[in-house]
Amino acid sequence: MNTTDAKPLSEISQAEALTLLATQEIGRLVYTRRALPAVTPVNFVLRDGAIWIWTASASSMWQAVRGAVVAFEADAIDPVERTGWSVVVLGVAEWVREPAAVERALADGPEPWVMGRKEHLLRIPLTSVSGRRIVPLATDLAHTSP
Repeated sequence: MNTTDAKPLSEISQAEALTLLATQEIGRLVYTRRALPAVTPVNFVLRDGAIWIWTASASSMWQAVRGAVVAFEADAIDPVERTGWSVVVLGVAEWVREPAAVERALADGPEPWVMGRKEHLLRIPLTSVSGRRIVPLATDLAHTSP
C-alpha cells in the first residue's frame, strides 16, 4: 500500500452537496429491514427540498421504509484520478398521496428504471445533508497543467 498518493478528504457545504446531488440519478437508500441494515440502489430526483423515489407495494423496501428514518447516499467517483464526492441525506420516508404531487412525479420524474409496477411515491425530506470530497493534491494539479 502506497500512502504517499493518498489525497485529503474535506467536508463540503450543504449548498455544494445539494448541487452535486442534483447531478445524479442513482443513489442508495439505507434502511432497516428485520432489524438488519439494508441498502437498495434506486433512481431518484431531487426536488422541492426532498429526494423522490417510486417503489412497489410488494417490495420489502416499501414495507420497511414507510415512516422510518432512512439515509440516502449518492456519489461520483473517478477511480483513475482517485477523486470524487459523496453526499448523505437523513430524513423520514413519507408516503406521498397528494394527487398534485403524484401527477407531478408522473410528469417530471423520477422515471423508474426498473420494470414492474411502481405505485407508491416516497419523499425523503432533506432533514440533514452532509458531504465529503476527496480533494486532488496541489501536485496533482501541477502535473496536469499545460
